[in-house]
Amino acid sequence: MDCKLVCLDIDGTLLNSKHKITNITRKVINIVSVEKGIPVVLISARMPKAMTSIRNELGIKDPIACFGGAVIIEDDKYVINKVLDTDIALSLYESAKNAGVHMSLYKEDNWYVEQLDYWAQQESDITNLQPSIISFPDLFMFWRENKTGPNKILFMSSPDKIIKLKEKIQMSEETFLNMYLSKDTYLEVMPSGVGKKETVELICKMYNISKENVLAIGDNDNDTGMIKYAGMGIAMGNALESVKQSADYITKSNDEDGVSEAIKKFIFN
Repeated sequence: MDCKLVCLDIDGTLLNSKHKITNITRKVINIVSVEKGIPVVLISARMPKAMTSIRNELGIKDPIACFGGAVIIEDDKYVINKVLDTDIALSLYESAKNAGVHMSLYKEDNWYVEQLDYWAQQESDITNLQPSIISFPDLFMFWRENKTGPNKILFMSSPDKIIKLKEKIQMSEETFLNMYLSKDTYLEVMPSGVGKKETVELICKMYNISKENVLAIGDNDNDTGMIKYAGMGIAMGNALESVKQSADYITKSNDEDGVSEAIKKFIFN
């Protein structure tokens, strides 16, 4: 294919099961971006500083799309910065509290929790980041006064509690939110209209690139949109079956350098 843009998910795709980038994958992506001049855009539900460190490790300088595309950063500038309505966030907070579900709030490069519980510590271990501990009602009041809100909300709990909370939210706030399960214990919530497909569309406009010239790789449900949209949509070998069914090609798993295998096949060849 005549590839002019590569869009990569991070967790379960770029990173292996130990949350590391292998040497071969790092080298291949660096060749694509630096030597061939093809932008490699990381698109993830992660916050900016949990992505810039990965981009720096890869040795590339292309844009990053954080919080599923709610925030897009290019040349260290926020070119997109979408937030959730504070009143909706407060309503979700009350629902989560009643359900006994952990809630994390993300605003640009800040991660907020009310206490460093089991779930916050687990996420901290994965991302190598530490959250700020703060009273959420006080934070909501501050955001309301400044007419802003969070870029993303993350709920974490046991699968049964997460499903029940998701169903409750769908009954009340669904039209105002983009919501999906990134794991059976993780429920991610972003502003309406934010998604990886929409993000790839926007990046194509930024670079004046046709979707036929896009190679996108992912493994989870929230990657399905961009995989279907791209001219070459690729599912990881460890991807969900539904994601594989949406893909043009299935590469090796994230523990078998699936990203580098796909890039070699469709770009280097």
